[in-house]
Amino acid sequence: MIAQLQLTSAQRATQAARLAQVQPELAAAYGVALGRWIGDRKLMALGLPIVTQGYRPAAEQDALYAQGRRTPWQVHLLRVAAGLADISAVEAGRIVTYKRGGESNHNKLPSEALDVAHLQVDGSVKWDNGALLLFSRLMRAADKRITWGGDWDRDGQTADEYFHDWPHFELVG
Repeated sequence: MIAQLQLTSAQRATQAARLAQVQPELAAAYGVALGRWIGDRKLMALGLPIVTQGYRPAAEQDALYAQGRRTPWQVHLLRVAAGLADISAVEAGRIVTYKRGGESNHNKLPSEALDVAHLQVDGSVKWDNGALLLFSRLMRAADKRITWGGDWDRDGQTADEYFHDWPHFELVG
């Protein structure tokens, strides 16, 4: 099963491009965590961690911020202007960030944040909170300065957060 979860050359190039726009220390922590994940058959059964976002331009951030705050049509227009794919009206009505363009750690170059999901054997991408919790432990073990969006206050608890951004990792301090 592990062999089936190898990236294609195009996927490897995309991952390299995304990581090249992230702070070197954050990219290094991701690399260490990824290596530990790949070395564990049980973890690999959950999928292969991939970076879905590193640097994000302010226009993309504004389009994401509009979700849940503007009409689906307004969200559509902002997404088109930012070069993003269209989303359903239901998804357009869901708040996904509390940061406007220029306020997110994704909006800095190099990016101080990255988002992770898990590539599945069938080629789909999954954002599973349980798998992200496990990956967060490897990220924190790789660099104690990592903050995870499922545990912003870094107390080891996820239930006490006002907002969860499970795929999000950033480097602080």
